[in-house]
Amino acid sequence: MRTVKATAAAVTAALAAGAASVAAGRLASDAALKAPPGRPLPTDHRLTVHGTADGQITLTRDLASLRRGTYGLAGNGSHAVVGPVLDGAPHLPDTVVRRLDRVTHGDLRPRDKVWFTPNLYVGDPHAALGLRYRDVEIPGELGDMPAWLVPAVRETWVITVHGLGTTRELPLNIMEFLHRRHFPVLDPAYRGDLGAPRSPDGLSHLGQTEWRDLDAAIRYAVRHGAERVVLHGWSTGATMALRAALHSELRDRVSGLVLDSPVLDWEATLRALARARHTPNALLPLAVRAAQGRTGLHADRVTVAADAALLTVPTLIFHGPADEVAPWRFSRRLAEQRPNLIALHTVPDAPHGAMWNADPEGYEEALRRFLTPLM
Repeated sequence: MRTVKATAAAVTAALAAGAASVAAGRLASDAALKAPPGRPLPTDHRLTVHGTADGQITLTRDLASLRRGTYGLAGNGSHAVVGPVLDGAPHLPDTVVRRLDRVTHGDLRPRDKVWFTPNLYVGDPHAALGLRYRDVEIPGELGDMPAWLVPAVRETWVITVHGLGTTRELPLNIMEFLHRRHFPVLDPAYRGDLGAPRSPDGLSHLGQTEWRDLDAAIRYAVRHGAERVVLHGWSTGATMALRAALHSELRDRVSGLVLDSPVLDWEATLRALARARHTPNALLPLAVRAAQGRTGLHADRVTVAADAALLTVPTLIFHGPADEVAPWRFSRRLAEQRPNLIALHTVPDAPHGAMWNADPEGYEEALRRFLTPLM
């Protein structure tokens, strides 16, 4: 009898441990599958405001606060724009002083918790940049999706699509650049964004189903006068752009791709985000399996990178080895395999989705050279 009870207890304990592991894996997978737009990713370091002065802000000294470039600084109810580190400004050893360009809204007070974001602008194209635009609705398979359309005279349109943790405000960083070159710009929301339909399961599929919303945006552009489109995507938005260029029924209208920090291996990205939430290494395979079971992502393991071998349009990739979310090695490998079609513009020290922020001049010059033959 004691043996039977001991065996039963062991089985019960094993089942409980298994259930707990499954639950932990499911929770870990949420880091990627439930990343809310406009909120920090697990890889985004929380910083403390130590003080502000005329044109200056003092932050916790951290690899994030030492990054080169210009960034948005977001907090709970606040947004500001910070420029480069001011090396000559006096500060304590555990702080860093950066240029404070402007406070968009809210207040920055000592002890506030903030994080860097690639979004320099908030609001619509007119409020942020003074650009004339129209609010339009794009019919998609799940319902209508809001979009901003900034009109211009060219027959080649640029369709921009943001990625993990950001909103359709992110493409505002380059919208003025594109407008000066007379490209119409269509900047859509997609499933899961504010004002757009939810995914049926309420989860992000890391671009692997969301690309159909971008396909709907291509159809909208063609119906409204676009002869050709260039797809410019960030993070999972770059994944969407790549998939649309390969699988859309209108792929013959896609004349070029710009991929910023592309997620080319969803497992690597999911593991990175789960690890940033302090998930033990032993549980990372469970997080991957949980994502597979919840979304069906297991159907194509690293297909985005593999499918890219089928690309037929010129492609420009912006990426760098400091990306903690989407490993740079996949972009480098892809460019090496297709050197006549794919150009890789490497941006050192830039975080995920913020290649423009780290080097706006270099980014825009590479983009100008790429777009000129596509005009």
